[in-house]
Amino acid sequence: MAGEGSTFRLRCSLLGHGQDVRGLTRGLFPEGGFVSVSRDRTARLWAPDGLNRGFTEMHCMSGHSNFVSCVCIIPPSDLYPRGLIATGGNDHNICIFTVDNPAPLYILKGHKNTVCSLSSGKFGTLLSGSWDTTAKVWLNDRCMMTLQGHTAAIWAVKILPEQGLMLTGSADKTIKLWKAGRCERTFTGHEDCVRGLAILSEMEFLSCANDASVRRWQISGECLQVYYGHTNYIYSISVFPRCKDFVTTGEDRSLRIWKQGECAQTIRLPAQSVWCCCVLDNGDIVVGASDGIIRVFTESLERTASAEEIQAFENELAQASIDPKTGDLGDINADDLPGREHLKDPGTRDGQTRLIKDSGKVEAYQWSVSEGRWIKIGDVVGSSGATQQTSGKVLFEGKEYDYVFTIDVNENGPSYKLPYNITDDPWLTAYNFLQKNDLNPMFLDQVAKFIMDNTKGQTLLSTSNQFSDPFTGAGRYVPGSSSGSSTIAGADPFTGAGRYVPGSASNAAPPVGGVDPFTGMSAYQSTAAKVENTYFPKKDAVTFDQANPTQILGKLKELNGSAAEEHKLTEDDLIILEKLLSTTCNTSAETPTAQQLQTLWRAVNWPEDIVFPALDILRLSVRHPTVNENFCSEKEHVQFIILLLKFLNPKGKQANQLLALRALCNCFVSHAGQKLMMEQRDEIMTLAIETKSGNNKNIHIALATLTLNYAVCLHKDNNIEGKAQCLSVISTVMEVVQDLEAIFRLLVALGTLISDDTNAVQLAKSLGVDSQIKKYASVSEPAKVKECCRFVLNLL
Repeated sequence: MAGEGSTFRLRCSLLGHGQDVRGLTRGLFPEGGFVSVSRDRTARLWAPDGLNRGFTEMHCMSGHSNFVSCVCIIPPSDLYPRGLIATGGNDHNICIFTVDNPAPLYILKGHKNTVCSLSSGKFGTLLSGSWDTTAKVWLNDRCMMTLQGHTAAIWAVKILPEQGLMLTGSADKTIKLWKAGRCERTFTGHEDCVRGLAILSEMEFLSCANDASVRRWQISGECLQVYYGHTNYIYSISVFPRCKDFVTTGEDRSLRIWKQGECAQTIRLPAQSVWCCCVLDNGDIVVGASDGIIRVFTESLERTASAEEIQAFENELAQASIDPKTGDLGDINADDLPGREHLKDPGTRDGQTRLIKDSGKVEAYQWSVSEGRWIKIGDVVGSSGATQQTSGKVLFEGKEYDYVFTIDVNENGPSYKLPYNITDDPWLTAYNFLQKNDLNPMFLDQVAKFIMDNTKGQTLLSTSNQFSDPFTGAGRYVPGSSSGSSTIAGADPFTGAGRYVPGSASNAAPPVGGVDPFTGMSAYQSTAAKVENTYFPKKDAVTFDQANPTQILGKLKELNGSAAEEHKLTEDDLIILEKLLSTTCNTSAETPTAQQLQTLWRAVNWPEDIVFPALDILRLSVRHPTVNENFCSEKEHVQFIILLLKFLNPKGKQANQLLALRALCNCFVSHAGQKLMMEQRDEIMTLAIETKSGNNKNIHIALATLTLNYAVCLHKDNNIEGKAQCLSVISTVMEVVQDLEAIFRLLVALGTLISDDTNAVQLAKSLGVDSQIKKYASVSEPAKVKECCRFVLNLL
């Protein structure tokens, strides 16, 4: 950790890479080592040199066909006790290496553009971020899930210590928190591309961005602090072990060390882009830059480079050329600069820069508090008489401009920032400015003339650093900062004595002894005396069979009486549906006819407010092989699926949501239905999970049953990608469901998914499912919940 008042000095400079060093990570083996990756298409493993202060290149790894942009270490496992090295590249691939082989062990393919960030978690999980706007979760050599939601490149990813939580930072200026593969929260505040993330604790993390700021966040969404110091893009951020101090690197040629929230030390490098940094276990800092050289800095006097090496580094720095257009040194006017005598006065803080003019040349110096002297950091080129306003660049929203004007449209309204480059068309810039800020187009001539007048070397309006828009409200400037809309749990609209309640067996007294009225408990009953696991893996689908045909038909006739003419069923139609219900509810040898199915199809296309009795007939009928084949076959299935998915809308009627979920569950009884359910799994599960938001326990039980039926099929097929999706659904639904019958079915689904599959066990652990379900191991009633939970925990 960075000690109080101590100073980092050069430890060593490492040559080896032929081009920019783009990624670094602390290594696990050999101890004290690290791995670097470069645009030269290689990764290199470095070990501390026992004889001196340097490092030795152990070996050079190749496997990418283009630039290598990121690297991380996958922790040790039984199979690979020294861990693995993962690298991501511009060839869209991720290469996995062992620590002692220069060729990849295997290559992960799936991204459609550059892989620019990697992070590893427990149990062998790997998270990757790409310019294709997605992040992917990998387990061993398989992609488990794809995280979609960002609208631009994902530059940074991190797996949090709490299982199942992941972070992504994007060029869309946002950070997203994902739990079990679903976006839980979006963090807004950065004004340009988010480039780096670092974890402080289970509850806090840091981000850095092209807007030249670092932000400290709480997982709950609050931005706790913003740190300023860099004068250009910040590319990389890394935390010291066992504390909250950190280091950053960026496009302003600097490495900055932050202690107690302040920039305690600035180290300039003789390279414009300092792409990456990592902190070793001993607190030393490794940085990689655009000159292809890796440099290590240390606080330890024993590990500090020799006086000759430090002098050579300072000479290299002194010979560097600094381009004033980067804005790193502020406004520069050579005519106003003092001479060398200016360096006799000490600086006021570490990292302070001072410009002097010597023999017609402008030189830049930086104050070192620890050494009490000014160190030359380079010659400023092209600065004769130039000012930032006329030739330098101004950073606005993380991008560089020749000018940033402040425009006051009227005296009482807010000011607006108008960025402009000399190469831009003033009319087009003015037009875009008015469009962006919803301003009246009548100002077009005025704004364009203002730009032209003020880009002829005249004095500019002063720009304010204050936030100056008190009128429009935070929504305009901080998207997403207002509290999200909450779903108000609506009252159940279809209960009440004497009424037909969809799915209820009857309106008689409730079933005795806690028997579930929807399934009949035969599939689930167990006696406490039995110790063997009778719960999973489940082999057959669970269906919703209970019904009271008399009540269903009574409700259908009642609603038909008040239906609009175009929807009304004839007396004959009602007799046909009664016959269909009788055929499918009783184990008769009769087969439903085409006419019966056509009539049912007309009824299920009734308006949403009256369709539920027809949906209930569909739910019961689809269990019959003939009906199942008819609706789920290649020919008919598209319309059938569209119909059922329409009813899953969480804003729709709860009765329809419930019956659509039950109909989907009952589709699993026949081969045609199973095939259709598996083909449409992505879409069905994505929409079905949204029904969790209500507080209706019957809907929760139906959702859990649907998940269980998918688990049964996935266990048979051993489909790991499907299992990953299903595990994600279980984890997400577990968060909200309270009903113990729904919990029980989710536990059976979980047990079925992970039975006889070590990959699925690892994935479930990485999602933190084991910690989610532990509390159910002590439930007293019903006993099946406790027993099933313990069997699942034994597997985990």
